[in-house]
Amino acid sequence: MTVRNKTTLQKPIITEKAMDYASLGKYTFRVDKKSSKPQIKKAIEDNFKVKVEKINIMNYSGKERTRGRTRGRTISWKKAVITLKKGDKIEIFEGV
Repeated sequence: MTVRNKTTLQKPIITEKAMDYASLGKYTFRVDKKSSKPQIKKAIEDNFKVKVEKINIMNYSGKERTRGRTRGRTISWKKAVITLKKGDKIEIFEGV
């Protein structure tokens, strides 16, 4: 097993849709591309002291972009929607 310096949770996603999900007890995070559901669950439970009920993961591939004659791609990334046990909350999403 290799030890990586990257953290599993990179940042919370704060959009209108994510805020609507937060009112239902579902929280959205951008996570490391190589992380698995058990790793994400452990990171959420350790960092926020809540109980995770379910995790949905979406992989986004990078889009092709052009600047003048130069062509490139944006980075690929992974999003996780975490459903918490009824009554649990993550405080960083409150009041946004």
